[in-house]
Amino acid sequence: MSSHLKDDKAGMIYASFAFISWGILPIYWHYMEQIPSLQILAHRFVWSFVFVAIVITVRKQWHLIKEILSNKKTMLFVLAGSIFMSANWFIYIWSVTNDHVIEASLGYYINPLISIAFGMLFLKERLNKWQTTSLCLALISVIILTINYGQIPWISISLALTFALYGLFKKLVQVDAILSLALETIFLTPFAIAYLFFEESNGTGSLGHVSTTIIILLILSGILTAVPLLWFGIGQKRVSMFTMGFLQYIAPTINLILGVFFFHETFTSIEFISFSFIWLALIVFTFSHIKEMKIPSIKKEELIKKPS
Repeated sequence: MSSHLKDDKAGMIYASFAFISWGILPIYWHYMEQIPSLQILAHRFVWSFVFVAIVITVRKQWHLIKEILSNKKTMLFVLAGSIFMSANWFIYIWSVTNDHVIEASLGYYINPLISIAFGMLFLKERLNKWQTTSLCLALISVIILTINYGQIPWISISLALTFALYGLFKKLVQVDAILSLALETIFLTPFAIAYLFFEESNGTGSLGHVSTTIIILLILSGILTAVPLLWFGIGQKRVSMFTMGFLQYIAPTINLILGVFFFHETFTSIEFISFSFIWLALIVFTFSHIKEMKIPSIKKEELIKKPS
């Protein structure tokens, strides 16, 4: 079965919103650059949990959390997803704070390819000729960036692998997206609170040394973290890994635009060539979806016209 048959319009919209949000989030983090990255990460976990807990309370679904925790298989899948999500965030923060920004950015171009591969290996998704073509074009882009980098990008591979595994476990878990996100934050928040308490008790925490505006931004980071993850979780269940993989290129494309026009970073000729392959791949991918969506409509019209 071709992967497009599993796609759902609402799922694609949710997934697109998630990646658009992640694409523009660097602007938000830019205004909190005086806070250490690990503390921002810990605050994201804590305030995400607070936001999700409020939603679960309003929806009166805490009993469902208990039911899910009683299912060992589901609990292990959710736990695995939360571990890979936190690992991805930690590797990204470490790479940025240790001058591996280029290698980190490359990881989010490799990631869709791994996501698509997981869909083929574990979910038995199949690609048509147009989808295969778009995948090959994206692979060429990644190869160009890798060669330009000059060595095997282990950080990039780690980032790509951890996020792809997170996406895979999100798809495998048959749990409502908000409940799944609630469980992920439940597992991770105790560690985040312990770390923040340690930093504050040592006098190295940020809460007592930043403005009220920054504290508000930290609190709101919970919503800005949880909502895109929620959209991602909904989208991940409604579309194929192939489609999800290509939608992931939305975020780094927005990052590129921001990097050039907002952060005034240099955009090299090699990067232009590489991005051109990505954009061409997206055009082919879009054409594939439009073409395949027309087929059922044509068949339906033929059935209507066919005399009884």
